[in-house]
Amino acid sequence: MTTLKRRRLGLTHWDEQKSAGGFTLFAPQTGNGRVVLLRDDGEVEHEWQMPVRPGRDAVILPNGNLGYNGSHKTSVNLYAPWDVWHGGHFMEATPEGDIVWEHEDIYHHHDAEWLDDGLLYCAAEVAPNGRQSDVVKKVNRAGETVWEWNVWEHLKEEDWPIHECFSGDHWPMINGVKKHDNLVYLSLRVCSGIIAVDMNTKEIVWELKYPQVAQQHCPVITDKGLLCFDNGNIRPGTVHHSRVVEYDLKTKELVWSYVDEMPPSFFSPYMGSVQRLWNGNTFICESAFGRLFEVTPEGETVWEYVIPDFAEYPSSLNKFITGEQNSCFKAHRYQWYQ
Repeated sequence: MTTLKRRRLGLTHWDEQKSAGGFTLFAPQTGNGRVVLLRDDGEVEHEWQMPVRPGRDAVILPNGNLGYNGSHKTSVNLYAPWDVWHGGHFMEATPEGDIVWEHEDIYHHHDAEWLDDGLLYCAAEVAPNGRQSDVVKKVNRAGETVWEWNVWEHLKEEDWPIHECFSGDHWPMINGVKKHDNLVYLSLRVCSGIIAVDMNTKEIVWELKYPQVAQQHCPVITDKGLLCFDNGNIRPGTVHHSRVVEYDLKTKELVWSYVDEMPPSFFSPYMGSVQRLWNGNTFICESAFGRLFEVTPEGETVWEYVIPDFAEYPSSLNKFITGEQNSCFKAHRYQWYQ
């Protein structure tokens, strides 16, 4: 039996006075399209059953519909583990489950941001040197590409080398996209960095490099600076552990962080997400182990839920990520629902 299944599952802690409360949304990676919305007491408020398994995550849109990042059934075959993290079938679904909008891109992978006028996401593409690389796209509601940014025109691999814990299949493997004003923040997984691209000039106007971040995910802009989930597959001078870090955008000084008191006990080697909540708390998804939790600015855990549903990835993905999983790419907290 999976070690995690022998531990406490579901809602394990809730400090109603200190928690921000609200509704928590997640799409289990091995849930075959099930999307769950929880109340703060850990009970299910609503569910969707989507027609394809999740490529990555789901979000609640401003109109109350579900924005779903689904795994395309006929995605392009690029390299061995590609199917683990590709998406490519975006759907907007009503609370009743009716699909009212779709967009397909068989080259999409990892993250996407739903915008009022379309989608912003990353897709794989072969660079002129033959290496699998990335292009960032914005598409409108008609599915037309209205903005595009190619990695190989702006980054040099000698400046952003692949870390030794990764293969050379895909560089720099953009796993997070976030638009803020006219900047797009991009997380570069295999070379440990975050950059900001000006959408008008397409120039890189800001960067954060290793070891300030290590194999990170989920860049988020806050009133203090940039927040991200810092995975820590490799980190200089210490054992493997994950952190949540927040850097001042101007000085790049660390202004806030969360690390477990026993650091290795908080560790997701892949995926992971963070969200700054309306009361100043931070909502964290320790993705690999299906642990969703909320901490105060002082680092106190005031809400925790461990996804109780376990299943294997479908064949042949289960040879890359083995065993029964309760993981999810991201989880999101909402103050209100409908």
